[in-house]
Amino acid sequence: MLLFALTIFVSAFLLFQVQPVISKAILPWFGGAAGVWNTCMLFFQAALLGGYTYAHWLQAQPAKRQRQVHLALLGLSLLSLPILPSVTWKPTGAEDPIFRILGLLATTIGLPYFLLSTTSPLMQAWYVRETKTGIPWRLFALSNAASLAALLTYPVLVEPNLSVPQQAWVWSGAYALFIVLAGLVAWKFAAADTPHTDAADAEPAPAPTFGLRVLWVSLAACASVLLLGVTTHMTQDVAAIPFLWVIPLAVYLLTFILCFETSKAYRRIVFMPALIAALYFFAKLLDREDWSLNVAENIAMSAAVLFTCCMVCHGELSALKPAPRYLTGYFVSLSLGGALGGLFVGFIAPVLFNAYYELNIGLWLCGALAVVVIAREGLSTPRQKLVLLAMLIALGAYGAWQVKIKKEEIGGVELAVRNFYGHLHVTVYGEVGQSGAARQLVHGQINHGQQLLDPARRMIPSSYFCKQSGAGRASLARTEGVPRKVGILGLGCGALLGYGRKEDDYRLYEINPQVFDIAKKNFTFMTETPAKITEVLGDGRLSLERDAPQNFDLLFMDAFSGDSIPVHLVTREAFDLYERHLKRDAILVVNITNNYLDLRPVVASAAKRLGKIAIEVDDQPFEGDEECFISHYALVMSPERYAATPELRADSKLIEPTPGFREWTDAFSNLFAIVRR
Repeated sequence: MLLFALTIFVSAFLLFQVQPVISKAILPWFGGAAGVWNTCMLFFQAALLGGYTYAHWLQAQPAKRQRQVHLALLGLSLLSLPILPSVTWKPTGAEDPIFRILGLLATTIGLPYFLLSTTSPLMQAWYVRETKTGIPWRLFALSNAASLAALLTYPVLVEPNLSVPQQAWVWSGAYALFIVLAGLVAWKFAAADTPHTDAADAEPAPAPTFGLRVLWVSLAACASVLLLGVTTHMTQDVAAIPFLWVIPLAVYLLTFILCFETSKAYRRIVFMPALIAALYFFAKLLDREDWSLNVAENIAMSAAVLFTCCMVCHGELSALKPAPRYLTGYFVSLSLGGALGGLFVGFIAPVLFNAYYELNIGLWLCGALAVVVIAREGLSTPRQKLVLLAMLIALGAYGAWQVKIKKEEIGGVELAVRNFYGHLHVTVYGEVGQSGAARQLVHGQINHGQQLLDPARRMIPSSYFCKQSGAGRASLARTEGVPRKVGILGLGCGALLGYGRKEDDYRLYEINPQVFDIAKKNFTFMTETPAKITEVLGDGRLSLERDAPQNFDLLFMDAFSGDSIPVHLVTREAFDLYERHLKRDAILVVNITNNYLDLRPVVASAAKRLGKIAIEVDDQPFEGDEECFISHYALVMSPERYAATPELRADSKLIEPTPGFREWTDAFSNLFAIVRR
């Protein structure tokens, strides 16, 4: 029992520890987008399905063949170590990010992850056969506990103390230990053929019906959709970082542990009413009616709703456990549901929808499945039938409410599109001739720039880029008649091009091809600016790494996904890269406008190390100002440039480094240290 338990614990720990390790390693290669994690989860769930299917097939083979096949694969997987992604997988900008991520993961961790995913069901099946007992659900719970431990220790112990390459090497060493343990179990189990039919299998038990198997898959798929939908909800407006990946996944696993460890954890009389409340309040949160939550409250609300929904899904799955002989088939159904949920959120939804519908669909599906499991037990009295009718009516009304939420979100927009990098829509406010009328580009829920509809003012930058903003003041701080070279990371609608002059050279870095298309077709900054324009498609940092030194006079860092911080663009390595492309007297302009996070300490620490001055330009426009929005910018420059530019010193203040603040690097970033309170 000890050998089985130790092998299962180590495998489950490594299975979930590698998820944030490899995802963080490749996150900067794909723009720090929230879609990276969902695509990784699609791979993880597909590999898990493959592993469970393999375990289901292998345990039906003769013991000697099981030993030979499994030992051969274990040995072959050692060739994948260490699990460091090859730089040849770095995108150039023109590739499909989803397929590139899937290919990268398959070649880097494919076989090790596949074998780790086989361990829990395969070892449990072997244990049943060896001991002639029923299904060892305690081993299943142990597996989930190890997975939870892996997730919780990553942001607390692993990420702050080890660089990504170090994490990969440590994990690879632990995987070698797993190979030894798994090999011992396989060798011991296959020492002599054990009859496939044992006492547990001999007990009479009807085979699961097709309808029951569909219900298994549906419940597992619903939990998967909600897991990924809630994760996207958290990360698109805050930051795509391991901590916000781990919280929903930890909640998801916790419900597995509770439901499969003991039958007392899940009670319909408790969780069905809680589900109704959770669906209602989270729908109101999505509807954004009278809600004003800070980042901690938003995360807490999201986690609580996910916990309730997953307790219902996993509690009902636990109650529908099959007889021992159908153990691995049951696991295959659960993993199939998880993979289908991942496929829907990670691949189908970005192609099929022009907005984020999957979370709304997941909430409705959870309610629908709750109705199904209750109705499945039979309706023998008029009262029970009346209750079911009321539930169906309520479910229909809830679905209509979800449709209303999405229609209001994108209703009346001029254009709505979506891809791997997020949801974009163009909205028009007012009409030509009306005061303040404008066309806006919105990413998720965040305005990414606008253009005034008044023909006489349409080339005047507005919103976060108006003349009084940090971006505007840096753009206007120039010598007349002297051409400038300007770099922009993150195009938006192209508003900064309104400051361009005929002799200027603007180099535009944008990872999302849809943004280039929208800026040209729905706005006129790109087509009407007199400045020379060079378009660079791809992640701004990777593109700058490939570029020869550009000698920028002015460089803007405005590459946000929704309101989410692209962490890899504000690390030590990123600032060193910017320095390589800037002239001595150049200005680096960093947009630090954010609802949840205070980026001043991040910029100040980098500026101090580089021997630069960082100033804050905080623009608070008067009520009724049609051109300016509230904005916050950090301008980084040499002390000489600061002294020689009085127009920038006016109405600004120095950003002093925060005592004890640890500079962010590619290997370390601390979200908690900058949360607005």
